[in-house]
Amino acid sequence: MLAIYAYGTNTGIRAVAGGTHGHTEDDIRYARRRYLTAEAARRIAIEIANATFAARRTTIWGESSTAIASDSTHFGAFDQNIFTEYHSRYGRRGVLIYWSVEKGSVVVHSQRLNCSASEVHAMVDGAIHHGTEMAVEANYVDTHGQSEIGFGITRLLGFDLLPRIKRINKVKLYRPAAGKPDLWPGLKPAMTRPINWTKIAEQYDQMLKYATAIRTGTASTEAILRRFMKANAAHPTYQAMIELGRAQKTVFLARYLRSRGLQREINDGLNVIESWNRANSIIFYGKNAELASNRRDEQEMSVMCLRICQAAMVYVNVLMIQDVLADPDWDGVLTAEDERGLTPLFWSHVLPYGEVKLNMNTRLALSGPPSV
Repeated sequence: MLAIYAYGTNTGIRAVAGGTHGHTEDDIRYARRRYLTAEAARRIAIEIANATFAARRTTIWGESSTAIASDSTHFGAFDQNIFTEYHSRYGRRGVLIYWSVEKGSVVVHSQRLNCSASEVHAMVDGAIHHGTEMAVEANYVDTHGQSEIGFGITRLLGFDLLPRIKRINKVKLYRPAAGKPDLWPGLKPAMTRPINWTKIAEQYDQMLKYATAIRTGTASTEAILRRFMKANAAHPTYQAMIELGRAQKTVFLARYLRSRGLQREINDGLNVIESWNRANSIIFYGKNAELASNRRDEQEMSVMCLRICQAAMVYVNVLMIQDVLADPDWDGVLTAEDERGLTPLFWSHVLPYGEVKLNMNTRLALSGPPSV
């Protein structure tokens, strides 16, 4: 736990070893080498997420969500770090961490990306290979997390890609069939050519093979999507995937422009991930929140431990809120608007600074998951 805290707050093992817990720096480093691997940290984060799902009461938090929100966060790195890249949007060197967070503020997946990497494959990995008990049916992303290929592959994988697209007034729509170009006169300025369903039918089996490889993990999502780039524009499977993505994107845009509820749903989901990113700066405060190590495995360990710390904070917050609302004095006090505003993602009670204390013989006086 001390090693997780040291990595998750970016303060380092030497700083954490100065507490009154009775463990030396050598003890913590040995535990880190012996037990705290990247896979072990991932399993810890997944168990905390599953415990949060089990502990949440439907009367307070509503039915379990099937949607996640995904976005990347930029983490700076020391200038001497040769394994990082300059990011033009953030104006500094560093790496990207891609988060997938459930609408109830439970993180289900995280991964480290290079600044030049596409976010589409990270979005797909977060929805398919998160490892928790959650069944993902929809994924909210911003403009950088969507593409026509992304729409096509998510359709084949069986979940909805729901992006908030920048400059949506410039996006083109595709007609469902040839002929009758004047069938929708109001959409004529946005309409372009019809979808080529023949290409999709001819390459359908091959596209399913790629989708199955992603779902089963026999090939990495990044490697497969790298095939579907403009450099391979002449490849028939690429052309079919583009056509499928254009059809799915047109369906989504029609839904999005018609439904105010869908627009609010996507915006609310992305607000959750933005709140998650703000919490990063509170927890990951050490060394000016910059990654000091040149080693990729050390960077990934810092990210995984940050994920564990935030997931644990959300779990404790869920239990605290439920204990407070279990008091009979709160019966009927909260309105429907108040209940919609409830969130377990708050950190005003967190004190990340100061001396580190660890007592494994004490527990928080909170009610755990209900017994079944």
